[in-house]
Amino acid sequence: MAESQGYRPNVALKPYTTLKAGGPAEWFQVVTSVDDFAAAAIRSQEDQHDTTILGSGSNVLPSDDGVPGLTILNRTRKIEIKPNGEVIADTGCSFQELFLKTVQAGFRGLEFAVGIPGSLGGALVSNAGAYRSCVSEFLIELEIVFEGRRQWVLPEWMQFSYRDSVLRRADPPQAVVLRVRMELPRGEAKRSYDEAREYQRQRIGKQPPSPSAGSFFKNVNDWKLAESLSSLPSGLKSAGVVPAGYLIEAAGLKGYRVGGAALGQRHANFILNIDNATATDIYRLAQTAKQRVHSQFGVTLEEEVLYLGDWTRIFG
Repeated sequence: MAESQGYRPNVALKPYTTLKAGGPAEWFQVVTSVDDFAAAAIRSQEDQHDTTILGSGSNVLPSDDGVPGLTILNRTRKIEIKPNGEVIADTGCSFQELFLKTVQAGFRGLEFAVGIPGSLGGALVSNAGAYRSCVSEFLIELEIVFEGRRQWVLPEWMQFSYRDSVLRRADPPQAVVLRVRMELPRGEAKRSYDEAREYQRQRIGKQPPSPSAGSFFKNVNDWKLAESLSSLPSGLKSAGVVPAGYLIEAAGLKGYRVGGAALGQRHANFILNIDNATATDIYRLAQTAKQRVHSQFGVTLEEEVLYLGDWTRIFG
C-alpha cells in the first residue's frame, strides 16, 4: 500500500469509535462517494488485504494492538427517495438521518432508528432494531463488492437473523456493502414523530453520558429462563426474552469496574469508558460479565459489539 493511493499509515482509531478506545489502523482511507468506496474495496480485495469498514464506530472495539490491513472510513451520505416509497441509500449515511428524511417524504417504518447512533452500514451488519422492528424487514436489494466484483444481491445473501448477519459470523466473507434499496409504506408524519419521540424518551432514560457502544450484549431469547425469573416483566416473559442488562444486574455487576471501564449504573448492559479505558479493559470487563451470568443463569451472553483487529495477545 502507498500514501500516493490515498492510504495513510498507522492512524489512531479511538477518535472514530464511540467507545473512544483501541489501537491504530495499519492503513487508513476515507471515502466520500459510493464509486470511490467501491473502487477502494475492489482494489483491496484484488490485492487480498484484510479490509475493515468503519462508519460511525458505534458498535465496534478495535484491539489495542491495532487493526491489520486497510481500514476504510465510510463517509458516503447520499439518500434518494422515490414517490413510490423506494429508497436508495449509501451505507455511510446516518441511520437516524435516514429515518428523518423518509418521514419528511411521507413514509414510515424506521421510527425505531431514532437514538441509534450508527450508520446504515453498521445497522445492516448487526441487523439493528428495537421495539419489535429491524432494518432487514424493509430491504429489497443490497449493492456489494464481493470477490472483487460490484453487484446487487437479494437480502437473503446477508443471512439476517436477530441482531446478526453473515458479516458478523466467524470468518465472514470479505464483502463490502455499498448501498441498499428499501421499500417503505406510506405514513402520517405526526404519528411517526410521536412514536419516535416516545422511543427516544425511553432511550434517554437508559443511556448514560459516558462514551459507550450502546447495548454491549444481545438480549437472550430463552422461554424457560424467562419463565423462571419471578421479577421479569410479564411482557418479556410472554415473549421469552430476557434483557442482558437484567441478567448482568441480577449477577450483582451494576457499576462493576475493570481499569477505566465500568458497567453502567443506570443500565447494566452498557460498558462505559469512564477513565481513559483501554480496549483490553473493556474486553476483560465484558468477559467478567459473561462468566458471572453464565455461572448464575446457565446462559452465555453474546456481544453486539464486534472486536476488530489483532486480539491474539488477549485471546491467547
